[in-house]
Parts: sequence; C-alpha cells; structure tokens
Amino acid sequence: MLIPLIAMQFTDEVNWSFGDFAMAAVLLLGSGFVFELIIRNIKNIKHRMIFYVAIIILLLLLWAELAVGLFGSPFAGS
Repeated sequence: MLIPLIAMQFTDEVNWSFGDFAMAAVLLLGSGFVFELIIRNIKNIKHRMIFYVAIIILLLLLWAELAVGLFGSPFAGS
C-alpha cells in the first residue's frame, strides 16, 4: 500500500482516498487471517493448497472489481 501512497505525491493519475486505503487493508488483513485459519485447521496438504488458491483468486477478483469494475457490480460504483 506504500506504492499508491508514494505515487500520489508525484502524479495526479493515482488518486486513492482514505476509503480506498481502508478497503485494501481490510482485504489484505482479511486474507492473511483466513490463511492463518487454514494453516491451523486443515491438516491435509492438498486441501490446504486448494483453499490457498481459492482465497488468492477471490482476493484478486474482488480487488479487480473494486479497482476497475470488471463485472459492473454496484460495489465498483457502476
């Protein structure tokens, strides 16, 4: 999250509000928390890897939707 913060100092093309930083923090911390739950509760390595991949895909899709409105949902402001 430092990259957008630093970029905002040098260009007008990056314009994140406090809400954008808060949402990014919630997404990253939430994903980390879910990873920790997976590590503690799922012992089978195959199942653990499936959950890891699913969480990463979900995180990236949600991030893309919030950033550019990939799917045109109301979350992206469409």
